[in-house]
Amino acid sequence: MSDRRYRVLFLATHAAQYASPVYRKMARDPRLDILVAYCSLQGAKSEEVDPEFGREVKWDVPLLDGYPWTHVRNRSLRPGLGRFFGLFNPGVWKLIRKGRFDAVVFYTGYRYASFWIALAAAKLSGSKLLLGTDATTVQLRVGGRLKLWLKPRVLSRIYRLADAAYSASLAGKEYLQSLGVPASRIGIVPLVVDNDWWLARAKEADRSAVRASWHVPESAVVILFCGKLQPWKRPQDLIDAFARANVAASYLVLAGDGPMMGDLEALAAKLGVSDRVRFLGFQNQTQMPGNYCAADLFALPSEYDACPAVVCEAMLCGLPVVISSEIRGRLELIVPGETGYVFPCADVNALTEILLNMLANRSRLPTMGAAARQMMDTCSPATNVADFLRLMDTAFSAKTPGDLTASARQPAPKG
Repeated sequence: MSDRRYRVLFLATHAAQYASPVYRKMARDPRLDILVAYCSLQGAKSEEVDPEFGREVKWDVPLLDGYPWTHVRNRSLRPGLGRFFGLFNPGVWKLIRKGRFDAVVFYTGYRYASFWIALAAAKLSGSKLLLGTDATTVQLRVGGRLKLWLKPRVLSRIYRLADAAYSASLAGKEYLQSLGVPASRIGIVPLVVDNDWWLARAKEADRSAVRASWHVPESAVVILFCGKLQPWKRPQDLIDAFARANVAASYLVLAGDGPMMGDLEALAAKLGVSDRVRFLGFQNQTQMPGNYCAADLFALPSEYDACPAVVCEAMLCGLPVVISSEIRGRLELIVPGETGYVFPCADVNALTEILLNMLANRSRLPTMGAAARQMMDTCSPATNVADFLRLMDTAFSAKTPGDLTASARQPAPKG
């Protein structure tokens, strides 16, 4: 790496609990002078309705502390996420044009008007434009054939405008290459959580007290699911597999809320396992370390879930994980039989076999959990910052393609 210092603007749609720890780490790095510009403060300063949870959400961890940020006023007539003109922040033009930034960085965000304002301003200002994504496939969660045909063609043109692009995983790098982005312009900057925070909270967790609140015996073996109860998370597969495995003294706990709640409760009753299935509803950030530490393994059967942070959280709290093959952005964290298992998405029989194997050999779960925790040394805010700086050095120089992804194949620094 060089010793060049970079002035960087991060344009963000809204404050996110997973991005803030990385911004704090970057703000302390001597090679970075960052500013985060928020187009919305949804979830950071007041409760906002999350359409996927179907309820108002305000995160109970600080999202705006420890790094420089600014809120660019949203001039939209109908402000909100999910609509092109829901974010219309003309102030980003002046911010970028007068900011003398070496680079402007944001996830594609092309679905919002503010992205195009920022892109034009960055191009005219001579700032490097860096686009990132956590996507791993062109497949759509919703939409028809026309949208599926159109999406890669649009994205390919957008990414050609960037000086460099980055993905959150090895699968994401392959996705960007499928869009025609040259390997020499692609870096891997992992999507991470605050490792130090999770490790500290895991030490403080009271496993017995949490289990008592669940009305689950101390001697039971517990599978935990965490996520929005939406169809693409496929929680019904996990309930079905749990019922088929039918291991004595085993429980399934689902942390999350969403439109499938009633149907899932009915499914558990239909399969005769409602007495061993617990629905916790929405759980805020500070509640989750105790939930993870009160469980024995974590399972996520999603069909559309690129880089879910809950996998990292569970592993940091010492849980082996079982994920579907469609969670491609986390596959490099899974060493089968050591840190967890991967099963073919929607294959309930395969998931059942894995649960039977793990629950029948529960004495192995703590060893696997310790290996999972150790694996997270390769995926931390320190990893993210080091890889981001490598990407910046590459964008401002003429390095070889191999330089961009070297860190993905080497042990990362702890922290």
